[in-house]
Amino acid sequence: MKNKTLATWLAFLLGPLGFHRFYLFGRQDTLGWLLPIPTALGVYGFERVSQYGLDDVVSWWLLPIFGLLLTGTCLNAIIYGLMSPEAWNRRFNPDADPLDKAGQTQWATIGAIVMSLMIGTVAMLSAMAYAFQRYFETTMPLN
Repeated sequence: MKNKTLATWLAFLLGPLGFHRFYLFGRQDTLGWLLPIPTALGVYGFERVSQYGLDDVVSWWLLPIFGLLLTGTCLNAIIYGLMSPEAWNRRFNPDADPLDKAGQTQWATIGAIVMSLMIGTVAMLSAMAYAFQRYFETTMPLN
């Protein structure tokens, strides 16, 4: 039985590494194996900023990738957490009763949804602000 609360927390906490995909779809899930690649690129972008400063052009491309990936995994957590028990059990527990406890929303599920909404919003806005700031700094001439 795949538990909705656990899947929501996995998507929120370990989503960039693909753990929620492995929990829901098994070890053969291709997207689960591909998620660590942009995560590693984003972490490398943070490393480059700490070594070379904010003017490093490579980090301008790598940091927004990580921000958007984090936004996407938080969105997955929100979607999983807001699924009705019937929809959850139909999709992930097809042999179970539609109202089985594994698909029920608990207080821990709501906590994961709230945290995902907060962190996902911060990640999205930060990625957009950083990318647009760097774009306009390099394309607009200073007078």
